Amino acid sequence: MSRNTETESDSSIDPVTLEVLRGRFDAVADEMEHTLLKASFSSIVSEAQDATAAVFDARGRTVAQACAIPIHLGALSELGLRFFQKYPPGVAKKGDLYLVNDPYAGGTHLPDFGLASPVFVGDQLVGYVATMTHHQDIGGAAPGSASTDVYDHHSEGIRIPLVRLATAGEIDTDMIDLLTANSRSPDNMRGDLFAQVAGCRTGERRMAAVFEDMGHDVVTRGIDALLDYGERLTRLAIEQIPDGEYEFSDWLDNEGLAEDSDPVEIRVKLTVSGSDVTFDFTGTAPQVRAAINNVPSSSVSCVYYAIRAMTGDAAPNNGGCFRPISIILPPGTLVNPTYPAPVNARGIGISRMIDAVMGVMSKAIPNRFNAAGCGHANIFLAGGAYADGKRFTGALGGPLRSGMGARPTKDGIDVADHELSNVYHVPIEVTEKEFPVRYRRLQLWADSGGPGRCRGGLGFSAEVEWLSGKAVLSVRGERHKFQPWGVQGGQGAPVCRTQIVDPDGSVHKVPAKIVQPIHEGQTLQYWSTGGGGYGRPTERNPERVLDDVLDGRVSVEAAEQVYGVVITDGKLDAAATREKRREAA
Repeated sequence: MSRNTETESDSSIDPVTLEVLRGRFDAVADEMEHTLLKASFSSIVSEAQDATAAVFDARGRTVAQACAIPIHLGALSELGLRFFQKYPPGVAKKGDLYLVNDPYAGGTHLPDFGLASPVFVGDQLVGYVATMTHHQDIGGAAPGSASTDVYDHHSEGIRIPLVRLATAGEIDTDMIDLLTANSRSPDNMRGDLFAQVAGCRTGERRMAAVFEDMGHDVVTRGIDALLDYGERLTRLAIEQIPDGEYEFSDWLDNEGLAEDSDPVEIRVKLTVSGSDVTFDFTGTAPQVRAAINNVPSSSVSCVYYAIRAMTGDAAPNNGGCFRPISIILPPGTLVNPTYPAPVNARGIGISRMIDAVMGVMSKAIPNRFNAAGCGHANIFLAGGAYADGKRFTGALGGPLRSGMGARPTKDGIDVADHELSNVYHVPIEVTEKEFPVRYRRLQLWADSGGPGRCRGGLGFSAEVEWLSGKAVLSVRGERHKFQPWGVQGGQGAPVCRTQIVDPDGSVHKVPAKIVQPIHEGQTLQYWSTGGGGYGRPTERNPERVLDDVLDGRVSVEAAEQVYGVVITDGKLDAAATREKRREAA
């Protein structure tokens, strides 16, 4: 993928007007997102907030995106251009709605439905607005529609090319019936889809108002200026990276279908030349049989996120930020699979891709980037029936991700969603209402943060009892073999583990990725790791190690053996600590 080039915008837009315009477009995207979140039915949207919204100009360029899920950055940018290409002025009609979820046509994976509508002021098309929501179940081989173990892409659920869902304001109710008939949770699908419609209709009104209030000429020139502004700030940030080539690799435990299969490598080379960067994924493993592959519109979000992390809030969240970036995604690989490779469990692959991208950035500018985070999501998709036959389907709640990687000057955050997903935890009380389960334990996992001068954020452990009926459990884990890595002498965090315990106490090890039955009386137990450490552990202030021990974050044994800090009866032994660290030097 090559970088985009644009002509310099009209400099006559004054800075105050430009900032007002930026704020108004950001507000449009944010209000759209809030509307769909408040109106959605499923907990994955209403609680976890796995949805986003964006605003595009009349040429399909990204003008603003809600502060939501970075993993959607690439997809929405790509979809905006596709909306314009298929439904340009003269084809688009006021009141239209356009729907797509096809990963091989600009989408990410089938559960993510992109819904867009054109925006008119009078008879003139001035832009598009779009929402994207993860739908709880869209059919396919297993409940939740995101199993790793499928035959091919057509086993994953209903596939929708870019089509009209509404024409001139009239919604195609037959299409709605077709979609809901393919879902194990049709009420949730219907409710979430109409929440997306509400988000788009809100965006139409708000974007039209911007043009009506400020004038078409000012707004269109302002959009060009905002895109150029995003590019300039991004180039200034890239210029802080020393020119050169940097390489990094990380590995997935296996391909996802066989526990003893070979690890899967994600390799990336970063080339920096002035204010331009190229991320080259040549050398990444070929696409695999399991559904952990990522199409380009998904893969690029890793790179976009890493660069946006450098620019922060100063740069507007628009397509101009991505102009200095070139991305090479070799066809037939995990990061650019050939149709019909399955992709619905893409989160597994993309979690390691972002680790590789952040790893190569830490090679280039180690004082700006964290150690590896936990590197996986705690996703347990369940579908089944209560003893009375009533059916259920969806994802178990609790924290989606666990420990964040240590930062150059701060510890990582314990059990926090970080990096690409940026969603909220579904409260376990909601899960206990929706599923026949009871959480017996959910607590921080001591010693799960990678040791370092700055410690990695802690992970957690959980114990979930199945109370009634039986179900099929799609387990989507990772980091059961490869630790989250540390930086600048920091150590890795421990690997994860999962098991099911029978009523008689028998324990069954559960692979990281599997479709597994579970029934009444069994207990699911899992340990989700923390983030890697930053800097040598023996450089950590002994008083901070003592605080960690007293707080239950670090054990007395780890304090002495790893950090070189001797603690006796809850107190720091300063003399013994100095001697211990002298011996270790």
